[in-house]
Amino acid sequence: MVKERGNFNSRFTAIMAMAGSAIGLGNIWRFPYMVGQNGGAAFILVYLFSAIFLCIPIFLAESIIGKRTHLSTFGAMDKLAPGTRWKWMGFLTVFTPLIILSYYSVVGGWSIEYFLKSLTLSFSDPAVGMEEHSAVFGRFISSAWTPLVFHTVFLLINAVVIVFGVRGGIERFTKLTTPVLFVLIVLIMLYSVNLPGAKAGIDYLIHPDFSKLTGSALLSAMGQAFFSLSLGVGCILTYASYLKSDEDLLATGFFTAIFDLLFAIIAGFAIMPAVFAAGIEPGAGPGLIFETLPFIFSTMGADAPWLCDVVSILFFLTILFAALTSSISMLEVGVAYLVDQRKMSRTRATILLFAGCWALGVLCSLSFGPLKDVHVFGMTIFDACDHLTSDFLMTFGSLLFVFFVGWKMKKADVRDEFTNGGSLRLNRKVFNVVYFFIRYVAPAAIIVIFISNLLM
Repeated sequence: MVKERGNFNSRFTAIMAMAGSAIGLGNIWRFPYMVGQNGGAAFILVYLFSAIFLCIPIFLAESIIGKRTHLSTFGAMDKLAPGTRWKWMGFLTVFTPLIILSYYSVVGGWSIEYFLKSLTLSFSDPAVGMEEHSAVFGRFISSAWTPLVFHTVFLLINAVVIVFGVRGGIERFTKLTTPVLFVLIVLIMLYSVNLPGAKAGIDYLIHPDFSKLTGSALLSAMGQAFFSLSLGVGCILTYASYLKSDEDLLATGFFTAIFDLLFAIIAGFAIMPAVFAAGIEPGAGPGLIFETLPFIFSTMGADAPWLCDVVSILFFLTILFAALTSSISMLEVGVAYLVDQRKMSRTRATILLFAGCWALGVLCSLSFGPLKDVHVFGMTIFDACDHLTSDFLMTFGSLLFVFFVGWKMKKADVRDEFTNGGSLRLNRKVFNVVYFFIRYVAPAAIIVIFISNLLM
């Protein structure tokens, strides 16, 4: 089975694939504006704490299930708990990432549009004000056809990568793009922190103001750490099922989390100093990437137009790569299920899921224009899909994963997988601590987040 499904060639490529899955729009688009809205450095500290003590145990729980079974989410749960209802939990984590991909690909399409705009030097005119940039973005997302074209192109790129398989597609793509992502974001950061007036943005990111750390901000930081690592939707489990049997899960999980955290923090330093340098409110909200930053680029263009053009091209290329590395893992969850459980060919499975995600994505895209008055529970179709998955399905999926590993699986089996049969000395030493966090700490924290989302 493992040979037929394929596997990652090395630890490096496995980490690049998992880090690529984790590093996405959540790091570049969501993280900076949430930092801006929730007090800067204080938010970052809670985010780091949550990632280490909450998210890594969840990551390891998913990885243990995937590596032990070498199956997709549905098959893995059915194999480890045959004859029980746990397999339907596996089906839930097939369904969730496909909903996410449907609206995520809409935003991915926006990144293609803005990358093309940067190539045509659309952000070079310093006379274009913030209101005009906002108006341009508003007209674009509310139009019926152009966003649909780029939504389709974005999904097609995902499908092409997936069709080529684990090594020929996912591994080859992510081992190239993930390192490039880091190079690009570091270059942008070096430019941003050296802008006149950038020091205020740097101070904002390194000097915590705990007076602004409200209960809502604490929950937002925990939720962002959760969202950032793509937890609870089966992406990590599916990628872990492609690991070799002797892979060290602790090392893989640790380096994946470190790369994800590092990228998010660098992204903060790439964006916030530029925001302060341009005199923009740090809590600019979700429009930060597609409205505020184009204005910042055009403002920078007054003194050095060519440099502004280079930075804007690099930035939107980074956005596009980050969106693709995450979305590919979402599509792979469903494809792995259809290949493993329904015995479909990879090509047929990819085409089928492409069609489904494309159709729901069309509704999400049109919810900014022709379908803006269509509401589900008082929200647009796009917002309803985002709210359902981000606030409920991801947290519920993660809760089930840690409950399964902590309470359903035999402790001896968990230890065996985590330590590779006792052969990994460090893993043996830290196992009881990791197991305690999986069994008690992570479930308690997830329940708090879940209840808070219900009450908000």
